Amino acid sequence: MPARGFGTPTPAGKAARYLLLALVLLLTIGPFLWQLSTSLKGPGEDVYSRVPAFLPEDPTFSNYARVAETIPVWTYAANSLTVAAVAVFGNAVGATLAGFALARLRFRGVRLVTGLFLATLVLPGEVTIVSQYVTVRSLGLTDTLTGVALPGALAMLNVLLMYTAFQAVPPDLDAAALVDGANVWQRLVHVGLPNVRGMLSVVVIFTFIGAWDDFLWPLIVLNDPDRYTLTVGLQYLNGTFTANPRLIAAGTMIAFIPIVIVFASLQRFFFKGVEEGAIKG
Repeated sequence: MPARGFGTPTPAGKAARYLLLALVLLLTIGPFLWQLSTSLKGPGEDVYSRVPAFLPEDPTFSNYARVAETIPVWTYAANSLTVAAVAVFGNAVGATLAGFALARLRFRGVRLVTGLFLATLVLPGEVTIVSQYVTVRSLGLTDTLTGVALPGALAMLNVLLMYTAFQAVPPDLDAAALVDGANVWQRLVHVGLPNVRGMLSVVVIFTFIGAWDDFLWPLIVLNDPDRYTLTVGLQYLNGTFTANPRLIAAGTMIAFIPIVIVFASLQRFFFKGVEEGAIKG
């Protein structure tokens, strides 16, 4: 019998690990699959039975069509996409520039600015939501998509993430580029960005998810139903069809599909950016 190396798990240990992974997978993917199954069930199937069936007996897409007939779901989706696009653009550009400035440029008060950024993370969003609303109202941006997108256009956490990513780039690369006559912009584009694309992908993905899923802030700012974002607009399904969870599940899946598309499109760039960002001696 071959001897196992130090730290090699036993067969029982491997089985326990796989069992734990299967349990985590079930807890993570299970609710999503259940919502998908409910959205595909026909009107003749009982979703409240004592022993509900996971697989639909008669799968149908009519629930999705009824959602579109009940609420202007595509208008709400376009509004959410507009808000998310502004948030992603603001964070991708603003966090990159601010992170590079804090990590690579030397100016008086850089430590104070970094400390203020860190201090903002201590305050929960509910503490600043009143001041945000007063600011948006004073700018005349209430009941507008601009007012919804503006507070999330630059997150301090994303600035610190990009700051950390730029800090991990060896200073010798910047010094070599400086000797070659590169200015600040050239150092950012040709030296900094190629090594932080992984972190930039993380910022883009989570900013999009946060802006797309946000419910409280759009509910506070918006009054006109035509300007509602998708998460706010879907509440009409819950209020009108409380006895029909099929439509609620279908609306939830419609809101979930863009997140899947964005994540599936950018995850390869995330891993590729991490791989290319590794500095080899």
